[in-house]
Amino acid sequence: MVVKLSSEIPVLQEISSVIVRERNVRALLEKVLDILEQRMGMLRGTVTLLEGDELRIEASRGLDADERALGRYHIGEGVTGHVAQTGKSEIVPDIHVDRRFLNRTGARKDGRRIAFICVPLVHLGQVIGTLSIDRLNESGVADDLARDVALLEIIANITAEAASVCREELAERQALLEENRKLRDMLVNNPGDLVGNCREMRAVYEQIRQVAPSEATVLIRGASGTGKELVARAIQSLSSRRGKPFVTLNCAALPESLVESELFGHEKGAFTGAAQRRIGRAEAADGGTLFLDEIGDLSIPIQIKLLRFLQERTFSRIGSNEELHSNVRFIAATSRNLEEMMAKKLFREDLYYRLSVFPIAMPDLSRRTGDIVLLAEHFLAKMNVKYGKQVTRISPPAASMLQSYAWPGNVRELENCIERAVLTATDDCIHGYNLPPSLQAPEFAEDPYRPDSTLTLEDQLAAFEKRILEDALLRHGGNRSAAGRELGVSPRMMNYRLNKLGVGK
Repeated sequence: MVVKLSSEIPVLQEISSVIVRERNVRALLEKVLDILEQRMGMLRGTVTLLEGDELRIEASRGLDADERALGRYHIGEGVTGHVAQTGKSEIVPDIHVDRRFLNRTGARKDGRRIAFICVPLVHLGQVIGTLSIDRLNESGVADDLARDVALLEIIANITAEAASVCREELAERQALLEENRKLRDMLVNNPGDLVGNCREMRAVYEQIRQVAPSEATVLIRGASGTGKELVARAIQSLSSRRGKPFVTLNCAALPESLVESELFGHEKGAFTGAAQRRIGRAEAADGGTLFLDEIGDLSIPIQIKLLRFLQERTFSRIGSNEELHSNVRFIAATSRNLEEMMAKKLFREDLYYRLSVFPIAMPDLSRRTGDIVLLAEHFLAKMNVKYGKQVTRISPPAASMLQSYAWPGNVRELENCIERAVLTATDDCIHGYNLPPSLQAPEFAEDPYRPDSTLTLEDQLAAFEKRILEDALLRHGGNRSAAGRELGVSPRMMNYRLNKLGVGK
């Protein structure tokens, strides 16, 4: 049935009204199709949006979920794809005799003469999708459908902006889903036992994933306590050598006279006290990974022997001339400035360049402020298991103290701090007074959460209220009105309480 002029205006008025009122874009498109179904005798209708080089049904009427899922068309494919490619409307007077009509959804199953009309959705000069309808065409003549095409083109023009918003929302939703996936991967799939999600640590994780599958030598640099061995173990766990030996040697923990023996082993009688043959770490790590920590503490003679081992993967035990081979992945770590040591002739340049095939720098904890509470909660759970306790949270003042401290001992110092706090906790919470004295900065020295038997109840409540007010002011840059709104206190009462307690003077 051809739409008469007298019925075109109400159709446009209804659609315009929907566009003004409806803020949900998908619901808007669905309502537009509802109007077309009621006013134009539409059997089926679809709005497709362009994603890359493919058109996907965004809204429909007369299609079930399975049929709708099948409605995907590449640019130039079928009538819908051709309209998107050319930007020109198309009329198919009878879908059963026009080979261009693909019936991709499989919804047209009866033998009635059905016309298919498809018009482009154009936004800022670009085709972003299509609007199409099916309706009965008993005459089978295209001229009878021309008025429908004109009306659909007008409707497409006024709904294109809404369709564009829908497409942008879809792209934004997909971007958010991808970002959430990446964040979830970082939270759940951090390599090894590493904890932290700050920008610096994400860069470290990426480097670990890049180098782990290779056999490249890795040099991990960073201050003591930053987790260099955890990085080495993470590399091992993601490499083809996972499940093979991971052998460590701390070069700073042994006297110089024993380092070579520990590294390469010795024969019986090689020196005083060598009562039997000893296998060195290099030999024990065969097929796996050898991790040398604090490699900057090696003496020059040991550096020379280590360089040969790095180059050839061959060595000799002390007291033996037999040349042995060990297939190891080599990872080293240091907290020292090797460049300065090279300038002072304390570290060999050739060894340095052999080690620095793939350097990874671990950030100090002071640069990972956003990770401090996350790490503290990780260690809290660990210490609960270790000591059989049920400490489940960290108080806000204690968290502030943790984040304000400089952490010269890095992550290792934080772990020790949380262990002490768990041991001293008397309830399910770590309070400021449970933390070590080194964290007790003047502004945290009188923690209002700590019971003090020398004060009356009124004094303790006043101290508690004072801290709450101070924290609120700090969060709002000293703005009393904003702090009061957060606390649900009127401006007059806020000023009264601040003046009474001497806060902000």
